[in-house]
Amino acid sequence: MTRRLIDLAIGVVAIALLWPLLLLIAALVRIDSPGSPFYGGWRIGNNGRRFRMWKFRTMVQDADRLGPTITAKDDARVTCLGRYLRRSKLDELPQLFNLLTGDVTLLGPRPEVPDIVARYTPEQRRVLELKPGITGPGQIYYTKYQQDSVPEGADASDYYVSRLLASKLRIDLEYAQKRTALSDLRVILQTAGVVVKGLLRPSA
Repeated sequence: MTRRLIDLAIGVVAIALLWPLLLLIAALVRIDSPGSPFYGGWRIGNNGRRFRMWKFRTMVQDADRLGPTITAKDDARVTCLGRYLRRSKLDELPQLFNLLTGDVTLLGPRPEVPDIVARYTPEQRRVLELKPGITGPGQIYYTKYQQDSVPEGADASDYYVSRLLASKLRIDLEYAQKRTALSDLRVILQTAGVVVKGLLRPSA
């Protein structure tokens, strides 16, 4: 079975099982703050193709006009419910629809916004040869270290590009070269651990 067929099977089954949760979260987002419950941000995918990556909205409406692309710890634009959704990763669930359309695969590098990709070095642009994923080793690194490491008062986007991006992309590129079924399973289990920790300790 090809990875594309696996992605389709996972997407169909997950949406069929989780649609009540998807509807509940969408309703709660609307109650928590005005605006659409969904946010479709432009991302750069395989071979530089632009696409909209869907999430549940975790910030105030039009937040991208009010501050930097990268959010730092205690960003005032993030809503009360949004903080929980981000920490638990439940905000990522609408990406199951990106999985169905083929914009992303289950495991791969995290797709970045056009402004960040424009600052890639030629070496870093090699990551665009890979299909982006819903989760991956680089994203797990990001989850653990990025937001909490941004110094107070620093520009989050500049700090991300200068201090964190290179390590994150290197992890994804090295993973792609050595990828096995066992390593994929390890990443899936690590991702599940991040989700469980966020669900049980939303304010941590």
